[in-house]
Amino acid sequence: MEVLGNLDGNLLLWIQEFVRQDWMDGFWKWITMLGDSGWFWILLSALLMIPRSTRQVGLTALLALLIGALCTNVLLKNLVARVRPYETVEGLQRLIEAQKDFSFPSGHTCASFAAAFVYWRKMPGKGSAACLVLAGLIACSRLYVGVHYPTDVLAGLCIGIGSACMAVALWERASDVVMKKGKKKEE
Repeated sequence: MEVLGNLDGNLLLWIQEFVRQDWMDGFWKWITMLGDSGWFWILLSALLMIPRSTRQVGLTALLALLIGALCTNVLLKNLVARVRPYETVEGLQRLIEAQKDFSFPSGHTCASFAAAFVYWRKMPGKGSAACLVLAGLIACSRLYVGVHYPTDVLAGLCIGIGSACMAVALWERASDVVMKKGKKKEE
């Protein structure tokens, strides 16, 4: 486990040394802010609930966001209690304010991929690829600004996609049950 921690920390130091550029800092800070508390994805999902044609997508994405938040922010962050990298990796400088919660897994990444993967599954080709790209940028931003280890981000990505798949499956199951009840009433 220590080897993995050293690799995680060294990768962050490499990003700080060779990837970070003053002229890019504002962009990455803005991108990471889009993931704060999942607000961007909550808003987009709520907007998708307005037209009838995308209502199910919006509701399913909100369900995925809820599942992901419960897994990351309620359960795993408190269970694992991993401190932030800027507190343990000597020489690492964060570019944004200190975070109030634990590091593992990345909630920004989880929320981003939970919503974006639902959009991709339920609306392929309708801007969903752009949402996946944005989710990837938000995930990378957490490394760039120095507030997450790479393994935090990887775990957030996996949990986010898992939450999306679970939400889609639950929604489809619930829809099947409602359809069967509706058919029985018609008979």
